Amino acid sequence: MKSEIDATLDPKTIAQTIDHTLLKPEATRADIERLLQEALHYSFYAVCIHPTWVPLAVSTLKKSPVKVATVIGFPHGATFPEVKAYETYQAVQQGADEVDMVINIGALKSGDLDLVRRELDTVIEAAKPRALVKIIIETALLTDEEKRLVTELSVEAGADFVKTSTGFAGGGATLKDVRLLKDMVGDRAKVKASGGIRDLSTALRMLDAGAARLGTSSGVAIMKELLL
Repeated sequence: MKSEIDATLDPKTIAQTIDHTLLKPEATRADIERLLQEALHYSFYAVCIHPTWVPLAVSTLKKSPVKVATVIGFPHGATFPEVKAYETYQAVQQGADEVDMVINIGALKSGDLDLVRRELDTVIEAAKPRALVKIIIETALLTDEEKRLVTELSVEAGADFVKTSTGFAGGGATLKDVRLLKDMVGDRAKVKASGGIRDLSTALRMLDAGAARLGTSSGVAIMKELLL
């Protein structure tokens, strides 16, 4: 693998694109503690965990540059905008640096754009200016027209990132979707590719397609492959 990669590829640069992720519902405190130590060891950009683990992550990572990201309305997005806003507020109050919010997919597909706009506005208001906001649009469940629509709504509302997937909806990031989202946001926001990124080759292709951040539970495997 190393021979196929640009010789100037810097492991630190790759590590700084990775949100080291553990969102399994059965994850224990020991699992999260292991994730945090891995993030410190490899200098990943952030960890991405459920809100209940934010205080532990903040405490463990407070003397490091590793950011704490958490998820809102995860994984289905089908709750009230006010609930998502309160969840965001609580996470930020506990020290989260970034929030990844799942849109109400059913509302989008039903054409209820007022609800989608309301949840975007309330979550972004609850997060800013203390935390970045990534909007998870769940590309596997959307048409290209819907992807373009929700991406534009997200950027207009002030989102920092549009994110492809939760990884819990039967599909993850694809190169086609990353390129589509990147074409839509341009320089107005960034793209996070998430779901199904399990090796270095896939990670590099996603970055080449326009992703600025990678959400993956395989960060350690990717770094070990890179460092071979």
